[in-house]
Amino acid sequence: MIGPTVRTIVPPPARLLLGELRGAVEPARLLLRAPLLATLPRGRGAHVVVLPGYGASESSTAVLQGFLRLLGYRSFHWGLGRNTGNVARLMPRVLARISEIAPEADAEVHLLGWSLGGYIAREAARERPDLIRSVITLGSPVVGGPKYTTVAGRYRRRGFDLDELERLVDARYDRPLSVPVTAIFSKADGIVAWEACIDRRSPGIEHVEVRTTHIGLGFCPEVYRIIADRLARHSRRNS
Repeated sequence: MIGPTVRTIVPPPARLLLGELRGAVEPARLLLRAPLLATLPRGRGAHVVVLPGYGASESSTAVLQGFLRLLGYRSFHWGLGRNTGNVARLMPRVLARISEIAPEADAEVHLLGWSLGGYIAREAARERPDLIRSVITLGSPVVGGPKYTTVAGRYRRRGFDLDELERLVDARYDRPLSVPVTAIFSKADGIVAWEACIDRRSPGIEHVEVRTTHIGLGFCPEVYRIIADRLARHSRRNS
């Protein structure tokens, strides 16, 4: 077993939230590793849709998308602006966006989601596995919704019942995931409890631990190496 049971999950402590400041060094590390990253497995034109985290917009994933294009992937932002956190309202629009891209890609579409964007990516794959080849999540809460994150208070102030959201997230597991999912997480995550990133109920989920912050997940060289490896592994164009 990777970690504690759901009953022991709590939001990250304040010391980890302060540690998120360390994520500022990751872009510099990424720049230093650029020559090495350029040698990673190529994409051969496969399509990747990148979904941002809660409160973030397409601009937050610009570096990720540039990396994907460097490797030969066709990278797409999700086209919905800022992630409002209202999954129920966002999901139909995400599925519509994927449906627009999928015919051109001959259903060779991969989803890459950061934080809440990763949860939305998983649920999109649960709804339309026929359109999605694989999913990669970065520090995504797949247990409890926002309940075990540092933004839980924002949801409460917006009138959301966190216990009800947790129940709804749990109920989604009645419909199994059928596409490969790589879940990248860090125990130094100061935004999402790392235990909430662990899916113990779905078969075929690969959990990969890295050493960075939640913010650093979008710029960490090791994360980029894992992304390149898993996209190549699950791409039909590379098989």
